Amino acid sequence: MRLLTLKTLILAVWVFSTAGLLTPVFAVDLESIQGTYRRLPYENDWHVGSIEVVAKDPVTTLRWRNKANVSWNLIPSLEHGILKTDESNPYFKQGQPAFHFKLRDGKVIGFTFQNDLYVRDGVKIMPQMSGGFHGYISMRAESPPPGYGYGASFYISIWPLLEDPLAHFQIGLPSTWIVPDNRDFKQPLCPPGTVARDNWHERGPYYRNVFQTIEGGLGYWGSTRFRSATPKYRMNGTPNGYNHEISSPGWGFGKTVSLTSEEMGIAQLSNRLVVPPDGMTFTKDVNGEVLGNAWMVLPMTSSKQGPETPTGDQSWTLFLNTANFKGPVAFWIPETWSRLSRGYKTIAGRGLDARPGLMGSGAMEVNTVPYFESIDESGTTYSKIPQLQFPINDRGETILMQDVTFYAKQAFTPTGVFDLEKSWKPKLTANPISFQQGPDRVKLTEIDQVVQTKIFGNPGEQAFGLQWTTSRGRGNLPEYYKQVGTHRIATTAEQVPKETGIVEQAFSTTSVPQSYRSPDSGIWKDPGPKSEAFKAALTDGSVVTYAWYRFVDQPSIQALNWSAKEKEKVQKLVERIHRLWPIDRDYMPLPTRGTLVAMDDALIVSPPEGLEIGYVPIAIDQSPNDPSPNP
Repeated sequence: MRLLTLKTLILAVWVFSTAGLLTPVFAVDLESIQGTYRRLPYENDWHVGSIEVVAKDPVTTLRWRNKANVSWNLIPSLEHGILKTDESNPYFKQGQPAFHFKLRDGKVIGFTFQNDLYVRDGVKIMPQMSGGFHGYISMRAESPPPGYGYGASFYISIWPLLEDPLAHFQIGLPSTWIVPDNRDFKQPLCPPGTVARDNWHERGPYYRNVFQTIEGGLGYWGSTRFRSATPKYRMNGTPNGYNHEISSPGWGFGKTVSLTSEEMGIAQLSNRLVVPPDGMTFTKDVNGEVLGNAWMVLPMTSSKQGPETPTGDQSWTLFLNTANFKGPVAFWIPETWSRLSRGYKTIAGRGLDARPGLMGSGAMEVNTVPYFESIDESGTTYSKIPQLQFPINDRGETILMQDVTFYAKQAFTPTGVFDLEKSWKPKLTANPISFQQGPDRVKLTEIDQVVQTKIFGNPGEQAFGLQWTTSRGRGNLPEYYKQVGTHRIATTAEQVPKETGIVEQAFSTTSVPQSYRSPDSGIWKDPGPKSEAFKAALTDGSVVTYAWYRFVDQPSIQALNWSAKEKEKVQKLVERIHRLWPIDRDYMPLPTRGTLVAMDDALIVSPPEGLEIGYVPIAIDQSPNDPSPNP
């Protein structure tokens, strides 16, 4: 590429198209970038500075200098639509040194740096706030008879909730929570020193629902490092009252630094599916297909009395059912659940390693949604949230969750196929839609004039979803709300006074990707993988790097003090599963309605020659597909 001077250089700003390619959408003359910018909110002299040209030949270079008299170089990067920096930037080693510009009508109005917004002096901009939509779209499942707490399966719909991925946005698509059944236990399950016990007194006195959980599922998360309009699937759970969360073999929930040996808890089981730390991806064209999801208790290990605390024999194992992958993915290591009782003997035998599980509901959890708020000339407050879209059929229905089934321990079979004679289907009951907005949790009303929750189908084939007043196009939740008394009613863009300025406001889509990198020592390297590193380019714009470990050599197993005999026993069981459980077998019952979604083909892998049986792929890195924009 030839070098460009300032006279010919134009900064092109790019976005990802639906095909995953970079497409130019507008261009900016670098001369127009010069000026003074300040961070919102402005707190000190580091938060205001100027951009100026310092060199034109042979390469155009700009410089940022803040009021604290700290400065660094800025180098235009046409390929990435940013201004790169170099080692002169004190934040360079943190991996987020690029300036990402924000434009309005083709003109630079500011930039984001380390996810902070800097606005050009003289530009009026409305601050984007958090907490614009909070609540649940949920249903209740009838409690099963005794003995049916050893597995749960269901199908959930998957679709792009947003047109484009947004920053500071977190909504979980329909899923559930599994907690140990301790309804007969009348002592605090979370010891002092846990996040739940020390901070969530409203969950006391027993803390049953925040003691230990298996959760996760499809969704969008604020901690996602590689944003996508298509939801991702994440395992997640906490073994210790939310002191930490575990999301994949070796990695925590949205943490780019791998878990310590004491924190790990999920073991990779499949030798055909790699699990990226940022979440499992799907094909880009999803629009209401269904994903089969099951958590089943498998006898992967034996129970142990142990010198410190007893550990049960229950390995809660994730099964997925998709168009191109079926079967077990990974399991929770039983010691993960019993570890907390080492220093708190009160709860020995009370974890998910030994107790049946409780699944009482299914829900879309709406957690973090940005919003704009403004007041018209009469003093009335109006607000705007992002457009949330849902697929609908010709009857105006959106199916969210279906075919919920609970299982007895005897439902496990040597073939892996669930024994439906040992299953039970609950009756489902829909809860009314309920949402609040802002720090005062102002109630949002009249949403039910657009959509209501509903249970569809007959007993045994029930589905939970939404009934819309329209049966054409797609279902859209209201974007705009008007303050009326103590609540806010849903309204339309046409009814929002122009002077509020909120209709034309756009939500921030900026997100600086951050890489996940495993350590180059310890349990990741001793004894380490048995293969070279492989790479897979995913539909979220990232590349996951993985290597093949012998099952018992993977980091989460190496973190345990298992004897050679224990390791050999579970290794042989895993080898049997790899030989006899193919990825095209229907392990869980098929959906009563809908079409199975396809996973990202790049996640489905084949073992190298000689490592076909007893070896598993472990993600050791996940980074942007494009080369890093840093020098």
